[in-house]
Amino acid sequence: MEYNTNRFKLVIPEYGRNIHKMIDYAIQIKNRKKRNRCAWGIIKLMTSSVHTKFNKSISFFQHKLWNQLFIMSKYQLDIDTPFPKPNSKETYKISFFNKKVVYPEYLTNFRYYGKIIRNMIHAAIRCKNTQKKEGLFYAIANTMKKNYLRWNKSMVEDDVIFKDLKKLSKGKICLMKNTDPLLQCSHILKYKKSIIKN
Repeated sequence: MEYNTNRFKLVIPEYGRNIHKMIDYAIQIKNRKKRNRCAWGIIKLMTSSVHTKFNKSISFFQHKLWNQLFIMSKYQLDIDTPFPKPNSKETYKISFFNKKVVYPEYLTNFRYYGKIIRNMIHAAIRCKNTQKKEGLFYAIANTMKKNYLRWNKSMVEDDVIFKDLKKLSKGKICLMKNTDPLLQCSHILKYKKSIIKN
Protein backbone atom coordinates (compact mmCIF):
# COMPACT_ATOMS: atom_id res chain seq x y z
CA MET A 1 0.00 0.00 0.00
CA GLU A 2 1.33 3.42 -1.00
CA TYR A 3 0.86 6.24 1.50
CA ASN A 4 0.76 9.96 0.63
CA THR A 5 3.68 10.54 3.02
CA ASN A 6 5.88 8.38 0.74
CA ARG A 7 4.80 10.16 -2.45
CA PHE A 8 6.24 13.38 -3.89
CA LYS A 9 5.18 16.57 -2.11
CA LEU A 10 2.46 18.59 -3.83
CA VAL A 11 3.39 22.18 -4.62
CA ILE A 12 -0.23 23.44 -4.47
CA PRO A 13 -2.18 20.65 -2.73
CA GLU A 14 -5.59 22.19 -3.60
CA TYR A 15 -5.27 20.90 -7.18
CA GLY A 16 -4.59 17.32 -6.14
CA ARG A 17 -2.06 14.72 -7.17
CA ASN A 18 -3.45 14.01 -10.66
CA ILE A 19 -3.01 17.61 -11.87
CA HIS A 20 0.59 17.54 -10.61
CA LYS A 21 1.19 14.25 -12.45
CA MET A 22 -0.24 15.74 -15.66
CA ILE A 23 2.11 18.71 -15.35
CA ASP A 24 5.08 16.35 -14.88
CA TYR A 25 3.93 14.47 -18.00
CA ALA A 26 3.63 17.75 -19.97
CA ILE A 27 7.22 18.69 -19.05
CA GLN A 28 8.44 15.42 -20.65
CA ILE A 29 6.66 16.06 -24.02
CA LYS A 30 9.31 16.97 -26.60
CA ASN A 31 7.02 18.39 -29.31
CA ARG A 32 6.23 22.04 -28.45
CA LYS A 33 2.77 22.08 -30.11
CA LYS A 34 1.71 18.94 -28.23
CA ARG A 35 3.15 20.38 -25.02
CA ASN A 36 1.14 23.60 -25.52
CA ARG A 37 -2.06 21.61 -26.19
CA CYS A 38 -1.44 19.56 -23.05
CA ALA A 39 -0.94 22.74 -20.99
CA TRP A 40 -4.25 24.17 -22.25
CA GLY A 41 -5.96 20.91 -21.30
CA ILE A 42 -4.50 21.13 -17.78
CA ILE A 43 -5.68 24.75 -17.47
CA LYS A 44 -9.23 23.65 -18.41
CA LEU A 45 -9.13 21.02 -15.67
CA MET A 46 -7.74 23.52 -13.17
CA THR A 47 -10.52 25.98 -14.07
CA SER A 48 -13.25 23.40 -13.47
CA SER A 49 -11.72 22.24 -10.17
CA VAL A 50 -11.58 25.75 -8.64
CA HIS A 51 -14.69 26.90 -6.74
CA THR A 52 -15.03 30.66 -6.97
CA LYS A 53 -17.78 33.28 -7.05
CA PHE A 54 -15.85 35.21 -9.71
CA ASN A 55 -16.31 34.77 -13.45
CA LYS A 56 -13.76 32.12 -14.48
CA SER A 57 -13.24 33.68 -17.90
CA ILE A 58 -11.91 37.02 -16.61
CA SER A 59 -8.26 37.68 -17.38
CA PHE A 60 -7.19 38.12 -13.73
CA PHE A 61 -8.45 34.66 -12.84
CA GLN A 62 -6.94 33.05 -15.96
CA HIS A 63 -3.60 34.79 -15.37
CA LYS A 64 -3.55 33.40 -11.83
CA LEU A 65 -4.14 29.85 -13.16
CA TRP A 66 -1.29 30.11 -15.66
CA ASN A 67 1.02 31.39 -12.90
CA GLN A 68 0.02 28.46 -10.72
CA LEU A 69 0.69 26.06 -13.59
CA PHE A 70 4.28 27.36 -13.83
CA ILE A 71 4.69 27.23 -10.05
CA MET A 72 3.51 23.60 -9.92
CA SER A 73 5.93 22.73 -12.73
CA LYS A 74 8.70 24.34 -10.65
CA TYR A 75 9.29 26.66 -13.63
CA GLN A 76 10.36 23.74 -15.86
CA LEU A 77 7.39 23.89 -18.27
CA ASP A 78 8.45 25.59 -21.51
CA ILE A 79 5.26 26.65 -23.32
CA ASP A 80 3.63 29.58 -25.11
CA THR A 81 1.20 31.35 -22.80
CA PRO A 82 -1.40 34.10 -23.21
CA PHE A 83 0.11 35.92 -20.22
CA PRO A 84 3.64 36.90 -19.19
CA LYS A 85 5.43 34.13 -17.30
CA PRO A 86 6.15 34.65 -13.60
CA ASN A 87 9.56 36.30 -13.06
CA SER A 88 11.22 33.85 -10.71
CA LYS A 89 10.83 31.43 -7.82
CA GLU A 90 11.55 34.29 -5.40
CA THR A 91 8.41 36.14 -6.53
CA TYR A 92 6.36 33.06 -5.71
CA LYS A 93 7.98 32.62 -2.30
CA ILE A 94 7.34 36.24 -1.34
CA SER A 95 3.71 36.32 -2.50
CA PHE A 96 2.57 32.90 -1.24
CA PHE A 97 4.66 31.81 1.72
CA ASN A 98 5.66 35.00 3.51
CA LYS A 99 2.14 36.35 3.87
CA LYS A 100 0.91 35.61 7.38
CA VAL A 101 -2.81 35.44 7.96
CA VAL A 102 -3.66 37.55 10.98
CA TYR A 103 -6.63 36.12 12.83
CA PRO A 104 -8.87 38.36 14.96
CA GLU A 105 -8.13 38.21 18.69
CA TYR A 106 -11.54 36.72 19.50
CA LEU A 107 -10.70 33.65 17.36
CA THR A 108 -7.55 32.87 19.34
CA ASN A 109 -8.31 33.70 22.98
CA PHE A 110 -11.55 32.67 24.69
CA ARG A 111 -13.21 32.13 21.29
CA TYR A 112 -16.19 30.38 22.92
CA TYR A 113 -17.32 33.70 24.44
CA GLY A 114 -17.63 35.30 21.00
CA LYS A 115 -16.97 38.75 19.61
CA ILE A 116 -20.17 40.31 21.00
CA ILE A 117 -18.95 39.78 24.58
CA ARG A 118 -15.90 41.93 23.82
CA ASN A 119 -18.15 44.69 22.46
CA MET A 120 -20.36 44.43 25.56
CA ILE A 121 -17.30 44.73 27.83
CA HIS A 122 -16.12 47.91 26.05
CA ALA A 123 -19.63 49.43 26.29
CA ALA A 124 -19.95 48.54 30.01
CA ILE A 125 -16.56 50.05 30.87
CA ARG A 126 -17.53 53.34 29.17
CA CYS A 127 -20.88 53.52 31.05
CA LYS A 128 -20.91 56.51 33.47
CA ASN A 129 -23.85 55.41 35.66
CA THR A 130 -22.29 53.37 38.54
CA GLN A 131 -25.43 51.35 39.38
CA LYS A 132 -26.10 50.54 35.74
CA LYS A 133 -22.43 49.67 35.26
CA GLU A 134 -22.52 47.03 38.02
CA GLY A 135 -25.67 45.49 36.50
CA LEU A 136 -24.01 45.37 33.08
CA PHE A 137 -20.97 43.59 34.53
CA TYR A 138 -23.17 40.84 35.98
CA ALA A 139 -25.23 40.59 32.77
CA ILE A 140 -21.98 40.10 30.81
CA ALA A 141 -20.74 37.50 33.30
CA ASN A 142 -24.03 35.55 33.04
CA THR A 143 -23.89 35.68 29.21
CA MET A 144 -20.29 34.42 29.35
CA LYS A 145 -21.40 31.54 31.58
CA LYS A 146 -24.14 30.62 29.09
CA ASN A 147 -21.69 30.74 26.17
CA TYR A 148 -19.14 28.67 28.13
CA LEU A 149 -21.76 25.95 28.81
CA ARG A 150 -22.84 25.94 25.16
CA TRP A 151 -19.30 25.16 24.02
CA ASN A 152 -17.90 23.04 26.82
CA LYS A 153 -21.09 21.28 28.02
CA SER A 154 -19.68 20.88 31.52
CA MET A 155 -20.17 22.62 34.86
CA VAL A 156 -18.21 25.80 35.47
CA GLU A 157 -17.50 27.71 38.68
CA ASP A 158 -18.28 31.42 38.86
CA ASP A 159 -14.61 32.11 39.74
CA VAL A 160 -13.55 30.82 36.30
CA ILE A 161 -15.97 33.23 34.58
CA PHE A 162 -14.85 36.13 36.80
CA LYS A 163 -11.16 35.43 36.02
CA ASP A 164 -11.85 35.26 32.27
CA LEU A 165 -13.87 38.49 32.46
CA LYS A 166 -10.97 40.20 34.23
CA LYS A 167 -8.57 39.04 31.50
CA LEU A 168 -10.90 40.07 28.67
CA SER A 169 -11.43 43.51 30.21
CA LYS A 170 -7.67 43.88 30.84
CA GLY A 171 -8.25 44.16 34.59
CA LYS A 172 -10.96 46.84 34.35
CA ILE A 173 -13.79 44.53 35.49
CA CYS A 174 -13.16 42.60 38.70
CA LEU A 175 -16.07 40.72 40.28
CA MET A 176 -13.84 38.31 42.24
CA LYS A 177 -14.49 39.90 45.67
CA ASN A 178 -18.28 40.20 45.19
CA THR A 179 -20.48 37.53 46.74
CA ASP A 180 -23.45 37.74 44.31
CA PRO A 181 -23.61 34.41 42.47
CA LEU A 182 -24.25 34.01 38.76
CA LEU A 183 -27.02 31.85 37.28
CA GLN A 184 -26.78 28.18 38.30
CA CYS A 185 -25.35 25.82 35.68
CA SER A 186 -28.28 23.42 36.16
CA HIS A 187 -30.77 26.27 35.49
CA ILE A 188 -28.97 27.28 32.25
CA LEU A 189 -28.69 23.68 31.02
CA LYS A 190 -32.35 22.98 31.90
CA TYR A 191 -33.45 26.08 29.94
CA LYS A 192 -31.29 24.98 27.01
CA LYS A 193 -32.91 21.50 26.94
CA SER A 194 -36.43 22.99 27.02
CA ILE A 195 -35.59 25.16 23.96
CA ILE A 196 -34.27 22.11 22.06
CA LYS A 197 -37.47 20.11 22.85
CA ASN A 198 -39.75 22.92 21.68
